[in-house]
Amino acid sequence: MTIKQWVKTPKAYVGFTLSAFLVIASIESRDMKGIYEAAIAVFVCLAADILFSSMGKRKRTLWDGPVITGLIVALILSTTSSWYVVAATSALAILSKYIFTSKKRPVFNPAAFGLLLSIPLFKSAQSWWGAFGDLPAWTVLFLLIGGFAVTNRVGKFPQVFSFLGTYFVLLLFMGLLHIGDAADALRSPFINMTLFFAMLMLTDPPTSPGKVKDQIVFGVISALVGITVYGCFGGLMYLFIGLLSGNLYCLLKSRNTLPAANRVTTAK
Repeated sequence: MTIKQWVKTPKAYVGFTLSAFLVIASIESRDMKGIYEAAIAVFVCLAADILFSSMGKRKRTLWDGPVITGLIVALILSTTSSWYVVAATSALAILSKYIFTSKKRPVFNPAAFGLLLSIPLFKSAQSWWGAFGDLPAWTVLFLLIGGFAVTNRVGKFPQVFSFLGTYFVLLLFMGLLHIGDAADALRSPFINMTLFFAMLMLTDPPTSPGKVKDQIVFGVISALVGITVYGCFGGLMYLFIGLLSGNLYCLLKSRNTLPAANRVTTAK
């Protein structure tokens, strides 16, 4: 694949968008630690991908996947995180691609898996600073523009809208019934992290469905599980748990769907 061809791919859109968020958030916050963490995360993701693919004697994919995973990890972990927490989280994210697979594809979103495990294992602080939650409200425009471009390129609007629709309706019911801290989830930085999550993580093509119907179900499941966890326990794990639940739905869906040739054979 040539550079010109790669630039038009969905992963290129995601990579450029995340890189832009990294630069904008670092400049606006006047904190360059995020760029340092991003360098560590990307390096570890690339190195881990080479190592695990060699150990498993599997053909490596392009370098863009690990880079995207590293950028997401860096944009979510707090800029005060220790370098070894960033490195360990990145390594766990890539490891999940090789441990949990189905039909040679990862089952779970790597970044979500690594970030979720980093909370109980390393007590990691996750500020989602790359979603501009601590910056002036107008900076959310960058988030919306970049997120729209990515969602449009990967064709995941049904998934994003079903997730956000279910998410906000459930928060409304939580507020009316006085369950949990529904109001907090509608304030910055929570609303920023939700938009970032919906448009840049939920839409990951290898770990989410392609058909419109399945996208809608995926979005509803991710929101339903996530909000249930938030209502019961609070914290910052709920979005990741919701996404991994959606990933499991994709796994079960793929295993219950027989190829056309098999269906014919079974029918006979």
